Amino acid sequence: MGILNATPDSFSDGGKFRAPGDAIAQAELMIANGVDMIDIGGESTRPGAEPVSLQEELDRVLPVIEALKDCGVALSIDTYKAETMRQALKAGVDCVNDIWALRQEGAMDAILESDLDKEKQCGIVLMHMQRDPQTMQFDPNYQDVIAEVKLFLQDRTRLLEEWGVAQNRIAIDPGFGFGKSLQHNLKMLADFDGFSQLGYPVLAGISRKSMLGKLTGGDTNDRVAPSIAAAILAADRGARIIRVHDVQETVDSLKVWEAIQE
Repeated sequence: MGILNATPDSFSDGGKFRAPGDAIAQAELMIANGVDMIDIGGESTRPGAEPVSLQEELDRVLPVIEALKDCGVALSIDTYKAETMRQALKAGVDCVNDIWALRQEGAMDAILESDLDKEKQCGIVLMHMQRDPQTMQFDPNYQDVIAEVKLFLQDRTRLLEEWGVAQNRIAIDPGFGFGKSLQHNLKMLADFDGFSQLGYPVLAGISRKSMLGKLTGGDTNDRVAPSIAAAILAADRGARIIRVHDVQETVDSLKVWEAIQE
């Protein structure tokens, strides 16, 4: 899953792809480099990020979705706003990737409404986050981070299935960096295979995150190597979706890992 931030303030590449033309060019590069899915976001959810208005988010993402809807790879919308989900699904995205796990007002309804059209039933990624983007990194606290994250994801997936969403449409994301300390993040990566026990494909989103900078001392642009190392570790522990900024480097590294598995 290639990250496409149509934002001015995302933590790693904010502003680079804000213009639709730049975003489309980046998407084309990712496709050429072997991406399977492109995750399009119009609002930064980095720690401390301020929310943007619905209209501003739509203005950022809809032109990109429209231009890429027939690009040959799956498209995902990275949003927690119900109306953005509705508009993106109408525009042709295949997946909703929600950091709030459909807990915001109207989000669940947006998914269920889209289900009325069998041809538009989408995939859904449910992520764990402690508190919210403004406060999530203020002293995150857990008794047992693995058990608590698993319980949250289990509750959200069960609710979605109770509302009639098929299990094979759901993926889960433990949410590296979303209300977790460095030690929490390392524990989740070390025991990542525990999340697969819930029975859903698990997404690993570690690319260029601050946890890697804390380990290596590198800024966001110097985290390609540790991001690849984390991606391989996650894949080896059962990750089925790897969400990354650096598509070519990650795809090539995974090819080596896959050859060893075979």
